[in-house]
Amino acid sequence: MLVPSIFSNDLFDNFFNDTYRPSEHFIHSANSRDLMNTDIKEFEDKYELGIELPGYQKEDVTASLKEGYLTIEAERHADKETKEGKYIRKECFTGKCQRSFYVGEQVTQADIHAAFNNGILSITVPKIKEQPKVEENHYIAIE
Repeated sequence: MLVPSIFSNDLFDNFFNDTYRPSEHFIHSANSRDLMNTDIKEFEDKYELGIELPGYQKEDVTASLKEGYLTIEAERHADKETKEGKYIRKECFTGKCQRSFYVGEQVTQADIHAAFNNGILSITVPKIKEQPKVEENHYIAIE
């Protein structure tokens, strides 16, 4: 795990992630964090994530859970050129961005709840308390 820096956006990503895997975190590594700013609130029994996705529609956003990683993907297509006028500057992002958070392998898809409203994706992830492993005695039958 990388050491968190208080001078970048990495502080809470590294805290919330158990393992940092840069190749899985970003497609557009320089832009994804700027496009998908995330607030994470911790409660006694859950985490609440608020991910900013301005300009995206609900249909443009997907969330998946695989091997303990919650992955959010958003894709925006370029506007078609109009017959009148032409762009002389285009700063609005088009393309696909992705962000992943490690939530634990005990969390299931049914445990996670998500809603999209006014450009904010709200996700609730429960805290799963690890059960202590009980050592099982394996006896051998003696005849």
